[in-house]
Amino acid sequence: MSKASDTKNHYESVTNSIRVVVQPSYLEDQSAPHASRWVWAYSIEIFNEGQETVQLRARHWTITDAMGKVETVDGPGVVGEQPILNPGDEFHYTSGCPLATPSGFMVGHYEMVRDDGSVFEAAIPAFSLDLPNARASLN
Repeated sequence: MSKASDTKNHYESVTNSIRVVVQPSYLEDQSAPHASRWVWAYSIEIFNEGQETVQLRARHWTITDAMGKVETVDGPGVVGEQPILNPGDEFHYTSGCPLATPSGFMVGHYEMVRDDGSVFEAAIPAFSLDLPNARASLN
């Protein structure tokens, strides 16, 4: 089990009654600064605050390190699941991100599908990946 450095930073956004809350934390025990490797976990909570059932079908991430290097990640679902969220439901998961610099940021969206087949993008708020006690910034 990883020891995650506690952080009070959390970020949230709401799109079409889907609330996404992110809390990143630095994983010191998985990082190796001498080898240019810094690792973060991010815990995400997704709340369906609307009146329609939706399914999270895909994710899209844009990850930017402190040197401006950009990586995009696309794929089906999250952590091997494509959760269905009925009105009032929530889904929680934790994942991770290694960087070659001691800071960076992530932003993205989930592809959500309603029961009628219509699709929309639920925003994942931009969030900073900063070492503990570092000043948070999104650019």
